Order: sequence, then C-alpha cells, then structure tokens
Amino acid sequence: MTTFNHFNFNVLDLEKSIKFYKDTLNLSPVREKEASDGSFKLVYLGDCVTGFTLELTWLRDRTEPYNLGECEFHLAFQTDEYDKLHQLHKEQGVICFENEAMGIYFISDPDGYWIEIVPVRDAKE
Repeated sequence: MTTFNHFNFNVLDLEKSIKFYKDTLNLSPVREKEASDGSFKLVYLGDCVTGFTLELTWLRDRTEPYNLGECEFHLAFQTDEYDKLHQLHKEQGVICFENEAMGIYFISDPDGYWIEIVPVRDAKE
C-alpha cells in the first residue's frame, strides 16, 4: 500500500512562511529537522486532523526568489467553513484568483505558491 506523506515548498523566509500558514490555514509545526552545519532547515506543518504534512524547506544560502514557472501546480485544502475562511482570506488580502462558477478560490503564500480552497461538497456534486 502507498499513502501520501507530505508535499514540499521551498521558502526564502521560514518564519514569515510559518506565520502565513498559521494565520491563513491554521497549520502548525509538527516536526523539524536542521542540518548540523545550519545549511538548511525543514519544518513540517500539519492540520492536527490528518497525517499529511506540508514541508517547508529553507536553504541558508538561497537569496533569490524561486522560479515557480507559470504556477501550473498547487496544493488544495478542503474546508467545511468555506464562507468564513473566504472572508478571512479576503481581509488578509491573500486571494489571488477566484472562480465563483466552480465555487473555489486560490490564495498565494509569501513565495508565490498557489493554494486552492475547496468547500466540502455533497458526494453528488
């Protein structure tokens, strides 16, 4: 059997990214790993419900933003508090794209990664 474990985003400012994910999606660090020479640090964020984690990788010597291409990839979160979360993200100014016809929207993190917000839907939808 194969199961999902984690997904990775490389980040320039680890503390800023941790704060962003805490404030926007209520994700918290569940484990960390730091290189003995300080050259990198990994922080795994969890939702305290599932075992899936988002790995944030910080590289000490990296100074320029990551090239995300055309951002044709994203991470998606499902919520049973869609309207409440949409309002929060609107107030935070992090919504970068909305598709009202599909009932979804995307937020952008400090490094430009897109995160899709999807409401919990009836199995018939």
